Amino acid sequence: MGGVAATTPSAPAIAAARAVDAAKLEIVTAKGRPAFEIEIVDTDESRAEGLMFRKQMAPDHGMLFDFRREQPVWFWMKNTYLPLDMIFARADGSIVSIATDAVPLSEDTISSGGSVRFVLEVNAGTAARLGLAPGDRLVHPRIPAAR
Repeated sequence: MGGVAATTPSAPAIAAARAVDAAKLEIVTAKGRPAFEIEIVDTDESRAEGLMFRKQMAPDHGMLFDFRREQPVWFWMKNTYLPLDMIFARADGSIVSIATDAVPLSEDTISSGGSVRFVLEVNAGTAARLGLAPGDRLVHPRIPAAR
């Protein structure tokens, strides 16, 4: 995950993927609306685990962290083997900031840069490839203002 610092569960317990959400998440950009299959993590335990111990993720997949309310958040890459881009968004889905190419296994903190409700983690390089920028918008049934 880039995850919120917490106790670390055992690797076998969390290396398996969670169920993919039935609805795809889209990102509204100047270049189009790319869609992603996502896993949703919305409890303290699941957010702490995130993408830890995963060795691969499909190019069109991601993990959506829902913090239930807007707040500043910090992530790290402890026990995370995948290089990631982290897309930080407000409750309405608007992107506040993007952290690109997070270094696997790093314990350096990565800040949201402001209050956010959602964080979308995707494979590193995705944000640049799609030309994502602050002001673009996440669209998914979980994001109330973006429906």
